[in-house]
Amino acid sequence: MSDESAAAIRQERDWTTHHREMYLRSGGTAGHVMDIRDVGGHRFTTHCLIRVKGRKSGRTQIVPLIYGSIGGEIVIVASRAGADQHPEWYLNIRAGDHVDVQVATQAFRASWREPEGEERHRIWDYMARVFPPYLNYQKATTRHIPVVMLTPGESIDVFTEADLQS
Repeated sequence: MSDESAAAIRQERDWTTHHREMYLRSGGTAGHVMDIRDVGGHRFTTHCLIRVKGRKSGRTQIVPLIYGSIGGEIVIVASRAGADQHPEWYLNIRAGDHVDVQVATQAFRASWREPEGEERHRIWDYMARVFPPYLNYQKATTRHIPVVMLTPGESIDVFTEADLQS
């Protein structure tokens, strides 16, 4: 990873923490739609929160992520700004059977899957239109950036800051 990529990830973490806190404190009324044109995105970019347990630490992680929606499934991308390692949240999703997801003021327990082949290619193209920097992120790394599909199931309570204490 280059110094430039490492700096971008540090800056992204600060923004991510602020974004997560805003989303949690508002119950999802703020933080769902964000103007991220300053980082190559669009004026109305949708964001969800995912909540996973750390596969090693057992601690709860809540992460805001850009998402798309295809056929009733929520699509997220494990880009980590083009770093050579997968994001921790992605590794934690892979270690479990489900993931909790919040979209605006609604939260669900969701099953997950990774599309393959032509489906994955089609979904990747869609997500690159949702957030064009994904294309540069893929060019910056030799790893295959994962695309994850979440299928919402049972409704659950929206996430709170107290969830981070568990």
